[in-house]
Amino acid sequence: MTSYILRRILYMFPTLFLISIIVFIVIQLPPGSWVDSYVAQLQQTGGTVSESQISSLKERYGLGEPVYIQYFKWVKGWPFLDFGVSFEYNQSVFSLIADRLLLSVVIAVSTLLFVYAFSIPVAVYAATHQYSVGDNIVTLAGFLGLSIPNFMLALVLMYVFFQFFGITPGGLFSPEFEGAAWSWGKLIDLSKHIWLPIIVVGTAGTASTIRVLRGTMLDELGRDYVQVARAKGLENWKVVFKHVLRVAINPIISRIIWELPRIVSGATITAVVLSLPILGGMLLTSLQVQDMYLAGTIIFFQSVLVVIGGVISDVLLAVADPRIRYE
Repeated sequence: MTSYILRRILYMFPTLFLISIIVFIVIQLPPGSWVDSYVAQLQQTGGTVSESQISSLKERYGLGEPVYIQYFKWVKGWPFLDFGVSFEYNQSVFSLIADRLLLSVVIAVSTLLFVYAFSIPVAVYAATHQYSVGDNIVTLAGFLGLSIPNFMLALVLMYVFFQFFGITPGGLFSPEFEGAAWSWGKLIDLSKHIWLPIIVVGTAGTASTIRVLRGTMLDELGRDYVQVARAKGLENWKVVFKHVLRVAINPIISRIIWELPRIVSGATITAVVLSLPILGGMLLTSLQVQDMYLAGTIIFFQSVLVVIGGVISDVLLAVADPRIRYE
């Protein structure tokens, strides 16, 4: 098991290397560059830029060089946390995204924990009370959760809170803590605001997980070993939790690798709607202005989350199911 975990961790590095290449190629696909976008903005506001100034800007940022040269200039500083300079903000990329990256990870992990902590008990109840009133309510809520987009749910909640409670939900901090250094008070303030984006982003994942786990549990509850266990007088809760759930939860554990990218992608639009200071809104802006180093770094770090989620999923799957052995 230890050797398997070490191998999976080592496999992460070539995987992330390939991802970085793909990311850099993709962000280069749109025509033009940040300089072209910058010149267009100046012209819209009545400004003018000479050809010499355009050439100077392209030379400054290395935009006139071949793509592979630009790529190696981007990655060579990674060991020193140097991910290039943002064209739009004229700052170090890492200094721009450091706090947002931390908050994005906190929201992603918190949402994932919320999804599993809420969906597993509900799915167990629904499966053990099939076709009851509670099961029908869970099924209806699951379909609604899957069908309502995250951004629409965010807009509805914002309207409800403002209309009936006079509260304008948005952001992750109160005005007095925005831009302040991290402290115990700021952490407490974060805990008061973070639940809304967690609910909004995690709704679809929660509904989907409930549906999947309910189906796998119903399939297991009809198997022969369950009937034998009950015939031998084993208590029902032991049958459900020590035998049925232990087998039925395997697909849920393996879904971690899919839930993380869903959470990250769902948080992008939600970040714009709720004005969250996470990577989603900055990614959207950087793509619009073709700030390639900033956009590429954000996408790369989101990919890191997905790859780490895959490793965690594989390890937890091996721990949860003794039938799985990695040789």
